[in-house]
Amino acid sequence: MNIWIIMIAIMALSFIVQQMLQSRFNKYSQVGLPNGMTGADVARKMLQDHGIYDVQVVPTRGMLTDHFNPQTKTVALSEGVYASRSVAAAAVAAHECGHAVQHALGYSPLKLRSALVPVVNFASNIVQWVLLAGVLLMHVFPGLLWFGIILFAMTTLFSFITLPVEINASTRAVGWLTQTGITDDRTRPMAVDALKWAAYTYVIAALGSLATLLYYIGLARRD
Repeated sequence: MNIWIIMIAIMALSFIVQQMLQSRFNKYSQVGLPNGMTGADVARKMLQDHGIYDVQVVPTRGMLTDHFNPQTKTVALSEGVYASRSVAAAAVAAHECGHAVQHALGYSPLKLRSALVPVVNFASNIVQWVLLAGVLLMHVFPGLLWFGIILFAMTTLFSFITLPVEINASTRAVGWLTQTGITDDRTRPMAVDALKWAAYTYVIAALGSLATLLYYIGLARRD
């Protein structure tokens, strides 16, 4: 019963955080940068300032679909960021370039997360089916449920390793935006606030994954 209360609370928090993130992004998308740079301009300047010349800044479809891809050496910025001249666009663009800087510097948590990607992709593709079969066959083949728990534990570990990676990228972004004067005393708190709520989504995701993992462990131990 306690774990279900926790999971429901996490689901409620996740909804609240998503709504707050969307609200903040919409609000700060209406506030222009002092120098009028676009998100793409901000990204290219941050890369150049850190001596990174082999990463391209490209547009991508969708909203808040921004990401850095180390395989293709691209920083992909969504439609609401690439050409926008807003504080929100600058914050998101700088954050994604923060990942490019991490990659260039060999940031340890990022290297660990990247190493886990193939394992997590494999686990994510089959874990729900393994857990379902494990629950149905709990009294016949109890080892199957534990196998599913191990797979799910890998995805939970990945979620927690993601936290320092995302927080560090935001810290790099805010520091650089402040240092270069792209954000001023009025707009810097807005950039910090937008990135803060984005970080909360990763925290909630990690906690939700942990709660689910504990639920399945409790289920297996009751057998």
